[in-house]
Amino acid sequence: MKKFDTQVQFLKYRVLREVARYAWADRLNRAHAEIPDIIVDSKEATMRCCIYKEKAIVGERIDIAMGGDDKNPNIIEVMKIACDECPLGGYSVTENCRGCLAHRCQDACRRDAISFDKHHRAVIDKDRCVECGKCAEVCAYSAIINHRRPCVKACKVNAITMDDEDKAVINNDKCIACGACSYMCPFGAIMDKSFIVDAINLLKGSENNSKYKVHAVVAPSVAGQFSYARLGQVISGIKALGFYAVEEAALGADMTAFLESKELAETDKTFLTTSCCPAFVDYIHKQFPTLVDNISHNLSPMAQIASHIKAQDPDCKVIFIGPCTAKKAEVRDRVAQYVDCALTFEELQALFDSRDLNISAMEDSDLSNASYYGRIFARSGGVADAVGQAIGEHGLGDFQYRPLVANGIEECRMALMRASKNALPNNLIEGMACRDGCIGGAGCLTHGDRNRSEVDKYGREAGAKTIYDATERLRDL
Repeated sequence: MKKFDTQVQFLKYRVLREVARYAWADRLNRAHAEIPDIIVDSKEATMRCCIYKEKAIVGERIDIAMGGDDKNPNIIEVMKIACDECPLGGYSVTENCRGCLAHRCQDACRRDAISFDKHHRAVIDKDRCVECGKCAEVCAYSAIINHRRPCVKACKVNAITMDDEDKAVINNDKCIACGACSYMCPFGAIMDKSFIVDAINLLKGSENNSKYKVHAVVAPSVAGQFSYARLGQVISGIKALGFYAVEEAALGADMTAFLESKELAETDKTFLTTSCCPAFVDYIHKQFPTLVDNISHNLSPMAQIASHIKAQDPDCKVIFIGPCTAKKAEVRDRVAQYVDCALTFEELQALFDSRDLNISAMEDSDLSNASYYGRIFARSGGVADAVGQAIGEHGLGDFQYRPLVANGIEECRMALMRASKNALPNNLIEGMACRDGCIGGAGCLTHGDRNRSEVDKYGREAGAKTIYDATERLRDL
């Protein structure tokens, strides 16, 4: 049985699956006319005011599943027709208000936005309120709460506002494409652009890998994502889709750790930041531009292993499969010469089912060329551990390694603020935009503590016991 965290994810998957089916069959010209009737197969509305609106929203989902708006450079898009169910938000007074004598809320408000009704209960004037939260801080009964929209609450870089129609708007100058808003939107009104059609076209165009070979690079966070099948069966399923070979992004992580540790030991900078999380890298560029030179100059694990594959076979195609929406932006903006397309685990599940593949009935395929340290890149703290291991393997035991693990974009902000003020005692910042690291990515099928334990287990099963062993066949890099 397939598992998704929410019904929104399930709906998104169903649209992706149907779009993929139509792409395989060369029938995308019929997608908008036929898929809405497949998805909305009831005579009565189940989610919206009427089936006509439900089908209209499915139509927009199809657009995004087929690549989205070319005029919008952002990987994350808002479907305005679907964004109309959330309350406006802001601070409001609940029934907990006791009509007390102290009136601390009124005294704390500097905009005279709080008055009292005939029952002596607080009332907030929305025209005057500036959402500072001072009233909520001083209320003895916690009677004032902030009803923020889920997308706004999820976005830790303050990239989401509302337009004149109270629809969500994404500020592309602030957005880091982490996808947190997409995952948290209860109505699925925010989606990441899908390149599933591009991936299918690459596979079909290879003519069973005779014209060119198509390689899959799979992120280590795949461990535990497909709860109904073994990891070896997932790899077999990927090959059954038409891929020539499947490589571990974790092997690229071993390479990155090896190179990043040398860069750290040899740099004349006071600190470096890791380069594996594209949302974190984008955040530095947009919010801390003076620290851009401190970003590691090494490629991310995805790009690192892809560059090696392309060096061996320049005509091949590489498709990355992982948990991250920001990887799609990284491919487009920074590493298009190495990676041809990026998909999420959600999209991989849709691909499996678009071909009616029962992967739980398949034999296992091996995937055992990375080390423990490369595989644990998938969770918070893993990169720092791997770089520390590589420093030891380089024989740099005298180097004073002082890593700081920043788990989630809020911790990243705090670390970068200290660094910008020359107040950081650490010489490496491991930055992960998503809480818990890649296992918390918006493109995961499931989220939770189990994923961390599965990644650690996956790491312990690695055949290579050291980073050096894992990268021995790549020594020319």
